[in-house]
Amino acid sequence: MTVAQIVAIVIFITMFILIISDKIEKHFITLGCGLLTLVGVFGICMRDFGTLWHVINLESIVTAEFWRTTGAETESGGIDWATIFFLGGMMVMVEGMARVGFFNWLCRRIAKFVHYKTIPIFIAFMCMSFVLAMFIDSITVILFLASVTIELARLLKFNPVPMIMSEIFCANLGGSATMCGDPPNIIIGSNLHYSFMDFVLNTGVVAAISFVFILLYFFFVMRKELSSTGESDVSFDDMPSPESFITDKKGFAVSTVIFLIAVTLLITHSATGLTVAFIGVSIAIVTLIASGKHILEVLKGVDYKTLLFFTGLFIVVGGLEETGVLEIIANFISNVCGGNYYLMVAIIIWVSGIASAFIDNIPFAATMVPIIQDLSGGSTFILSTLAWSLAMGTDVGGSATPIGASANVVGTSAAAKAGHPIGWGEYCKKMAPATVIVMLISTVYICLRYVTQI
Repeated sequence: MTVAQIVAIVIFITMFILIISDKIEKHFITLGCGLLTLVGVFGICMRDFGTLWHVINLESIVTAEFWRTTGAETESGGIDWATIFFLGGMMVMVEGMARVGFFNWLCRRIAKFVHYKTIPIFIAFMCMSFVLAMFIDSITVILFLASVTIELARLLKFNPVPMIMSEIFCANLGGSATMCGDPPNIIIGSNLHYSFMDFVLNTGVVAAISFVFILLYFFFVMRKELSSTGESDVSFDDMPSPESFITDKKGFAVSTVIFLIAVTLLITHSATGLTVAFIGVSIAIVTLIASGKHILEVLKGVDYKTLLFFTGLFIVVGGLEETGVLEIIANFISNVCGGNYYLMVAIIIWVSGIASAFIDNIPFAATMVPIIQDLSGGSTFILSTLAWSLAMGTDVGGSATPIGASANVVGTSAAAKAGHPIGWGEYCKKMAPATVIVMLISTVYICLRYVTQI
């Protein structure tokens, strides 16, 4: 093993330890480790400034292929600016929707539709969490769902904890169904050139099947806790109208149209050739124009720390890739499996799932993408099989523990602030079995649908 490889591994492990320790903000960690990679690995050890520039990857932004696919193969590696541009664009759109009260209106409209009955709200909010997370970041989904759930719990006198936990799980599961639903999927899709519909027709099917089982699971596990609460003496006629939560009616209508356009562009981007980077930037520009005098308010709400986190992360993973470390790992997995793709799929799903329960699934997914490329041996079918396995493992595995995904942290924090703390024991007792159920379904489904054809 070369000095450059050793330094790249040390930087990567240090980054993971610092992220897990949660003592320093994540974007500072990845940016710092990214700088060490550029200087230490490429500058000092390799003395290869061409590779350094390749990992920074700025030249890709000015190519036609970055904005519209031409069918030609593009070399991946380094900072994935397409992922960052797309994620940033979606963040701007979501902030525009939040500003006009879209999410508050939607939650209360559904609650009113089911006549503010606890069990129907419980089921409806799980469905809404699953569907919204297919198109919107799961953190945003849980932020609004948890706050509305807590408010309804006060009025209707039920324990919000079971409902919040089920919403968290369904948001993570819904995120696995589409390319834009969860950050690992954005990384997988943009690096391997998979479209929105590629995910819908593959991980989307697994997620939909799993959702049926999860809906039944949470209903039977949680229904007693919800139905045993006291009866509310609130007059539903006095409940505020859902429309009263709309802060800007014109902006609401425009934001809804922009959201529908974004969904349409994502669904059709494989046919139109428009890349996710183009879609993200275009939607952001339209949202900002529509925001008018509220542009600064929308821009201030964007999570720039996450975008910086991605930037540093891609550099560190680029260090592992350019020094050949990821190829060594891929060869090790291939030797362990001995050509048995059933075992390879199982390893990727379960290792990804277990790892994502305790460490951030974003850097894990970014690390694994070039590994599964090596494992595929150039076969597009094998690569797609491994990609769907990686997506399901990283997206769902994080649901098992309170720290496994950002949505988990947001949801449990909201519950704690409202006086309903969720301990590790209570959380894992309900969520870990649900995670195992989905991972089992994913393993069986992928093996039966794909591996049998290899």
